[in-house]
Amino acid sequence: MPVIEIASKQVHVNDEGFMTEYEEWSEEIARVLAQQIEVDLTEEHWKIIRFLREDFKTEGETATSRRVQTVGGVPIKEQFVLFPKKPAKKMAYVAGLPKPKGCV
Repeated sequence: MPVIEIASKQVHVNDEGFMTEYEEWSEEIARVLAQQIEVDLTEEHWKIIRFLREDFKTEGETATSRRVQTVGGVPIKEQFVLFPKKPAKKMAYVAGLPKPKGCV
């Protein structure tokens, strides 16, 4: 796996740029990743990011948009507003998690 520098830290990523080591992530890295996809993080964004990270620890895989809606309480419509076009992919990217299964 490639190693790149984000926010002055060395992190492991896959070929698509998703982080592969859960413990390497930080909120500072999240801010940089969000800037790269032109997302300005608000408290609503952080609510989703924190849910995704906690859910990943217990479930062992990245939550889909549907799970973020049903378990995390954030409607899919709102996810599209916060993370336009491909919310599941973008949410996982900023949260430092693998791309959710089913994402193209």
